[in-house]
Amino acid sequence: MAYFGISSNLVLYLTKKLHQGTVTSANNVTNWVGTVYLTPILGAYVADAHLGRYWTFVIASVIYLSGMSLLTLAVSVPGLRPPHCSNPDTANCKKASTLQLAVLYSALYTLAIGTGGTKPNISTIGADQFDDFEPKEKAHKLSFFNWWMFSIFFGTLFAFTFLVYIQDNLGWTLGYGLPTVGLAISILIFLAGTPFYRHRVPSGSPFTRMARVIVAALRKWRVPIPNDPKELFELDLEEYTKKGKFRIDSTPTLRFLNKASVKTGSTSPWMLCSTTQVEETKQILRMIPILVATFVPSTMVAQINTLFVKQGTTLDRNVGSFKIPPASLATFVTLTMLVCIVIYDRYFVRAVRRWTKNPRGISLLQRMGIGLSIHIVIMLVASLTERHRLSVAKSHGLVENGGQVPLSIFILLPQFVLMGVADAFLEVAKIEFFYDQAPESMKSLGTSYATTTLGMGNFISSFLLSTVARVTKEHGHHGWILNKLNASHLDYYYAFFSVLNFFNLIFFLVVAKSYVYKAEVSDSMEVLRKGLGGGGQKI
Repeated sequence: MAYFGISSNLVLYLTKKLHQGTVTSANNVTNWVGTVYLTPILGAYVADAHLGRYWTFVIASVIYLSGMSLLTLAVSVPGLRPPHCSNPDTANCKKASTLQLAVLYSALYTLAIGTGGTKPNISTIGADQFDDFEPKEKAHKLSFFNWWMFSIFFGTLFAFTFLVYIQDNLGWTLGYGLPTVGLAISILIFLAGTPFYRHRVPSGSPFTRMARVIVAALRKWRVPIPNDPKELFELDLEEYTKKGKFRIDSTPTLRFLNKASVKTGSTSPWMLCSTTQVEETKQILRMIPILVATFVPSTMVAQINTLFVKQGTTLDRNVGSFKIPPASLATFVTLTMLVCIVIYDRYFVRAVRRWTKNPRGISLLQRMGIGLSIHIVIMLVASLTERHRLSVAKSHGLVENGGQVPLSIFILLPQFVLMGVADAFLEVAKIEFFYDQAPESMKSLGTSYATTTLGMGNFISSFLLSTVARVTKEHGHHGWILNKLNASHLDYYYAFFSVLNFFNLIFFLVVAKSYVYKAEVSDSMEVLRKGLGGGGQKI
């Protein structure tokens, strides 16, 4: 709730209160959101290597709360923002000073550091509470991420409705103060459950372990790999058992890395690595092409809180005497996702697994593929809707004066609803896939992949927005993206996104076809599969 209460309406705060232009404000939002979703890599490293997931989450929560408190202060003190300006063209308004921007951005990026420790660890802590060796608990774990995302987006529903309304109508102090208090309460609730949690101890730096494998393989690039995997170096099973870890057998994928386990006489950790260490590195590296394939749809998600909201400001937002905040349309993303998650988990999975014999219904990559396909449709619908909006604006002479277009804001509803459907498939499958396919000792790092895609998507959005805005104005052309949206051509921009999504789907299908799922650490999935009368379906 706290994060979405800020991100959903931040572009309007930057525009209305700090008097930033369309491209500048949108890029500042996406750059900040991108940072929020990239810092979890650092948080995952600290958790897996040093502090463990629990303490990393607790310390990061305090930093998160500090950032929220400073942000509330920044929007509350009149001297920390420029004077009010009623001119519809922000270029003619006084800009925020360096000090005012410094305070605001310090708060936002302190908050980003805090989320770096909370996002990759809280869901991982939740999933860790299930025992993979107990079939009943494993069955519940298969639904965990569906209901985890349900709870997350239930909180965003409050942010997109009540908080956005409060920010637009009752003031930013109350609008940011409420999620700050809510965050403090949630931290206290989490701490109250401490005695009941299953805790996982840190197992050393995942980056160092992977680096050793890559360096050892490169240093022994001329050394032949034995045909018998048993000739490769491996620790005794007892070494793993006493550390609560699992031994992994050698696999033929990314075979070059097996050279790191070939015995050559040296016992240096940068010359000789165990087979399990090599396989852990493979598991992380194998997910990278899938990770890259999720960057483009994450770029589409970035439009919800930027250009989609800016479109809403140009439309008729009145429903009787009530005026709908533009950012509240994101509520329909959340509502649709909540409904779709329930339908998917309670009905779709139960119906489909009768034929697939897969306890999940369909594989995680198949679920992601459906979400990627829907993103093509979303941007096509958005492009056609924007074309209609621009034609009405032109017919009413509203192109240059930037007046309100006589169309209901609800014409944007289809693109928001479809985004919710896509999220129910892609976003849930994404976080479960990266958690499930990561090595047992690198779960936080694997989970951080899911947020990394959103971070990269926001930075790509900033790059594309700036580049397209600049390139389309060259050689005297009008330009696709201007401060006055009625004079812009977002319909072209969205059509470009649709084409980009199509080629990204092709790339995903290629890498997904060659992806090899990791072996289960227990036989719980096989027990569940046999209960459905199935064989070796991919999960």
